[in-house]
Amino acid sequence: MKNFILKAIIVLGVVVNLSSCTKDFDEINTNPNAPTAVNSSLLLPQVVRDMMNSLLGESWGIGNIVIQHTAKNQFVNEDRYLWGELNSIWNSVYSQMRDLNNILVQSEELGQNNYKGIALVLKSWMFSLATDCYGDIPYSQAVQAKNGINYPVYDTQESIYEGILADLEEANQILGSSGEVVAGDVIFDGDILKWRKLANSLRVRFLMRISNKRDVSGELAKIVGNPSDYPLFEGVADNAVYTYLSSSPGQFPKFTNRIGSFNELRASETMLDTLVSLDDERLYIFFRSTPETEGTTNPEYVGIPNGLDDVSALQYNGGPQAQSRISALYFEEAVTSKGLEVAKGVIMTYAELQFLLAEAAEKGMITGDAGQYYTNGVKASFEFYGLEATDSYLNQPQVAYTGSSTEKLDKIGFQKWISLFYQGLEAWFDWRRTGRPALTPSVDNQNVDKIPVRFIYPILEQALNGGNRDAAVARQGVDDINTKMWYLK
Repeated sequence: MKNFILKAIIVLGVVVNLSSCTKDFDEINTNPNAPTAVNSSLLLPQVVRDMMNSLLGESWGIGNIVIQHTAKNQFVNEDRYLWGELNSIWNSVYSQMRDLNNILVQSEELGQNNYKGIALVLKSWMFSLATDCYGDIPYSQAVQAKNGINYPVYDTQESIYEGILADLEEANQILGSSGEVVAGDVIFDGDILKWRKLANSLRVRFLMRISNKRDVSGELAKIVGNPSDYPLFEGVADNAVYTYLSSSPGQFPKFTNRIGSFNELRASETMLDTLVSLDDERLYIFFRSTPETEGTTNPEYVGIPNGLDDVSALQYNGGPQAQSRISALYFEEAVTSKGLEVAKGVIMTYAELQFLLAEAAEKGMITGDAGQYYTNGVKASFEFYGLEATDSYLNQPQVAYTGSSTEKLDKIGFQKWISLFYQGLEAWFDWRRTGRPALTPSVDNQNVDKIPVRFIYPILEQALNGGNRDAAVARQGVDDINTKMWYLK
């Protein structure tokens, strides 16, 4: 009996102590130096930087190659279309979208429409990258694990673009409607009007992207015809670019590469020969002369064909010393004053907008002078690099805005292709839609003479979200690099 009473007292004491401990548990185990919420001004720059770095990485490793701006002379699988998983865009979009969603939630709660508008623009841009790479993707249910959605459906690309365009419309309407000063803006330094211009310029890009699937003339005309309600880029000063720094850790991503890794990429014969034939000064921005002629009185510029086998690529024209490398402005000189003007992360430029408007006008989708839009685009591309498009350049038969409507559209696509050198994946996205310029598949390609049109889904999705991924594949088509997504069919 005494033992029973003693045990009861001990148990009661333990219960009391546990109750006492539990009451103060949250307070004791809360780290005052570990914040549970971060304000939008701190989240915004990291979202942009990390997304931009991923885009530039994928552009360097795949985008520049597939569109024949650059070519590989070693480890040539990418140039021969032997593509495996390319997950950088996928991973970055869904990783950064969590923080971007936090900005959207906070801005809603605080009535901060400027932050909300910027977040909507970035959301639209980021999801466009993902759907343009893969096709159908998680969108409406993405990053909703906190709400119990762990297996998001893959939305159709058509519905994704409807959402993107709606978000950009909302962004244009709400930006400037609240009074908060935007801090942490590494694109426009808090200039809200420029964010509105970007929202509407992106709408033009995305409307043209889907223009082969539905009539977008009315929507384009509404934007172009109402500059007070729908401001657009007005010059290169409005370019939406991320400017890197001269000091660590904010330097251009390629600056920290090993020299051997950087030099695996060379000038594509397709691009370099084009620039040489036109006496185009952008040649000296994009590429350097062959190593054996650098610094001599007779520098030579030689590109290599895309898609050669390993041995042929390395030995082409006598070897690496006789093959033009990518400009020092994208590598060892990226931290110099000139390099900082060139080696940027690009969301969209005034030049691209002008080429889009030229195409729309030439096709009769909007009113306006297609030739003037085209000329503006060429001049703006040169100006982006601190150059001038002279009359002698513009009046060359290959450049002058003359000929049939088809020939004019060819020239728009041709100059746009040049202007998009190392500006993300936009040159590839646009070529898929227009077929301009006419590119020949790489020489010794391993993809039945087809230039790839998409990335395959991450293999991990088969385990993590297999049912929804399988439904997307059944709807879209076999999961390979040749399956056309909705707006390309």
